[in-house]
Amino acid sequence: MHFVLLGVLEKLGFASLLVQEVAQYARPLLIGFALACVLLQLWVLKQTMPCKQMLKDSRGQLLLATLMLCSSFFMCRAFWPAAQYWLVYSYLAVGMCGVLLVLQPIPGRHSQLLS
Repeated sequence: MHFVLLGVLEKLGFASLLVQEVAQYARPLLIGFALACVLLQLWVLKQTMPCKQMLKDSRGQLLLATLMLCSSFFMCRAFWPAAQYWLVYSYLAVGMCGVLLVLQPIPGRHSQLLS
């Protein structure tokens, strides 16, 4: 959504400063939404498996990495606002973790397929 929205605004001829303002407003909202989704997914994953197994599972590792990236985004934004590269990096890394999470098999379906 974010890349499409900014691309459309640029194609429509909006000023680059306006596009940057929209990006600065939309990124924290999307990261906050991702953080809420990660917390919900961690809670659901915790219901299906114990903590030690969750840490060994790739879904658990990706969710924890995303949790750390989202947290670092907001901490960096609050305490080190000049670090624009880190904000963009953590935003893109959260998106990449999201893509990798979508590609993971459903928890429990793997064991059903093997039997």
